[in-house]
Amino acid sequence: MKALAGLRVLDLTHMLSGPYATMLLADMGAEIIKLEPPRGEATRALLADDPEHSIDGMGAYFLLLGRNKRSVTLDLKHPDARPLLDALVARADIVISNFSVGVADRLGLAHDRLAHINPRIITCAITGFGETGPHRHHASFDMVAQATGGGMTLTGTGDAPLRAGLPIGDLGGGLMAAIGILAAVQARHTIGRGQHVDISMQDVQVSLLSYMATMYLLSGRTPPAVGNGHFVHVPYNSYAAADGHMILAIVTDASWQRLLTAMDLPALDIPVHRHQSGRLQARAAIDAAIAARLIQRPRGEWLDLLRAADIPCAPVQTLAEALTDPQVLARNMVVDVPHPGGTLTRQPGNPIKLSDTHEDTFTAPPLLGQHTRQVLADLLGLDAETLADLHDRGVI
Repeated sequence: MKALAGLRVLDLTHMLSGPYATMLLADMGAEIIKLEPPRGEATRALLADDPEHSIDGMGAYFLLLGRNKRSVTLDLKHPDARPLLDALVARADIVISNFSVGVADRLGLAHDRLAHINPRIITCAITGFGETGPHRHHASFDMVAQATGGGMTLTGTGDAPLRAGLPIGDLGGGLMAAIGILAAVQARHTIGRGQHVDISMQDVQVSLLSYMATMYLLSGRTPPAVGNGHFVHVPYNSYAAADGHMILAIVTDASWQRLLTAMDLPALDIPVHRHQSGRLQARAAIDAAIAARLIQRPRGEWLDLLRAADIPCAPVQTLAEALTDPQVLARNMVVDVPHPGGTLTRQPGNPIKLSDTHEDTFTAPPLLGQHTRQVLADLLGLDAETLADLHDRGVI
């Protein structure tokens, strides 16, 4: 049994932030009914025609984000779709969307309206800037969130703003949506009713500034962009060994002393370096000395030596190396997911490991409308004649 078994989610999301949120919920056992327009939601088209990154017309995006979900086509713009939507809401726990502000309301998804149908319903909207404030109607994608959240000015070396390699604007929004939804589920046990979860992708990026925002608010000075270095700790950087890059992450004074012994760097063992503040002032000299030493030997030799001394270090792994890392594989973080055509795809697994209600099972991402008749018959009791009529009139 999975942790979220028994929760039913109506998923009206598209692209990345919303589908990622519902994928997380699906992996933990929630029943995800993906309500799609007749032509399918936009994620289905991404990479669908790329011969290297698709299977039978289904691209890498949807292969991942569609797993453990069922697809129901419903044209919410059709005047006869509203009764079907309302009937599904009456039998659901959660409705989630990531439309632009105002679109969900026009489609009949406003929380106040749905709460009249089902007082226990939880709604969630992921938008670029949230549903309040002067910028709420501004268009947004991942990079807009990264840019307006401040993090791009902290990334790179300061020559020009640089976005994160991962789409943290979208993924961060999806993560916080999943957390917010689960918080609302817990609150429902106490207050006896559902509520609305308003997720702003910009809010999430500002939250992720964490202590760096606090540093600025205390001093009025923006922390510098230091590449792979750190605002506070030294040495904390990436370095080239003889055959590849690796990182050191020295945070404590004790780790510093062990590093000097393990790397045989007596020249750096001077009183001013024995405390974090002194090392920070000597960052350039320390980094240069460590770089000159590490380049002399292969990365594997250094990692063995440093790990034996309990020094935080790691290889900078390529995607190929990360996805074949024995630790990653031991944690079941690369899994086989079936495709509707019968083949298997390898994907990142579920990172949430629960001791009693964790089960790694994955169903194929659905074909468009694959479960329309089944869901409407099972949940709403519609007979074959009614379903055929709805199909003929373009409602489903």
